[in-house]
Formats: sequence, structure tokens, C-alpha cells
Amino acid sequence: MIGRIAEGDRDAFLSLYDATSAKLFGVCLRVLRDKAEAEDTLQDAYVKVWKNADRYQANGLSPMTWLITIARNTSIDRVRSRKPAGEGTEALERLSDSEPGPEAQVIAASEAQAIARCLGELETDRAEAVRGAYLDGQTYQDLAARFDVPLNTMRTWLRRSLLKLRECMSA
Repeated sequence: MIGRIAEGDRDAFLSLYDATSAKLFGVCLRVLRDKAEAEDTLQDAYVKVWKNADRYQANGLSPMTWLITIARNTSIDRVRSRKPAGEGTEALERLSDSEPGPEAQVIAASEAQAIARCLGELETDRAEAVRGAYLDGQTYQDLAARFDVPLNTMRTWLRRSLLKLRECMSA
């Protein structure tokens, strides 16, 4: 369906929406904890799916994983946008408050071990920056200040680190 959406197929988009909207709404609601805001964010996420369907690559990730990532990241962006400057990450701490099922726990544990191993292969400061940005919800600006590097340097660190992590995880 995503391939057809990339070609502008509205029927495929409607089918995808029907098949996935309940799950993605749950993802948004879990992050935002506000039904109206979750509905708005879900709409934004589907706009991103429509506009970026041509960027989807089936590189071992399921289409649902890609969709969940878009919904989750859109929700996190919404939380960050309403966060006053200088506020800590307590608003993002609630992202992990629901308990996954047994199968998901086993898969998550296996993936966590692989990620930890791959993070261990990065330089210490790069690994800390990745953890700060993608696990703790720190902004690039906050990380640049923390590591006393220019903002563009921090962006480069994170981009290169993610590329190394992707390479490590696919090996």
C-alpha cells in the first residue's frame, strides 16, 4: 500500500488509514495523553505518510514499524514544541508507561542488547549524545551546549552516529 501511496493512490491511502489508524491513534494518545491533541497529531502523522511514502524503504523494518515511528516522532515533536525553554524531560518520561506483551518484551530485550552493543562501539561522547537526543529527549541545542561544540557539529555527530548504528544493527 505504501508503494501505491507514493504514486498518489488515494484508495490505497484510505485503506492504509482504515487498517492502521486505531493503532497509531493509541501511539499518539499514549505520548500526549489528550484525546483532541492525539487526533490532531494523528492527522499530522498521516499527512507526513502521504508526503513521504516515496521515502519508505523495506530494509528489514515492517511498514507498521515505519508508521509507528512517524506517529511517535510527530507526537514527541508536539510535546517538545509546547515545552518551555529550560524545562527538563519529565514530560517525555511518560512515554514508556504502558506494559508490552510477552512477545514484544522478548523482541525488545533482544533489540536492546543489540543497540547497547552497537552504542558501545561508538566513541563515548557520541554515544552519550545519541542517548541524550533519542532516549532522553534533549534538543540538539542542549546537547551542543553540554558537549561544548557548535550546533552543526552536534548534528554531524548524531547523523554519523546513527549511520554507524544502522550499519551495526544490520550486520
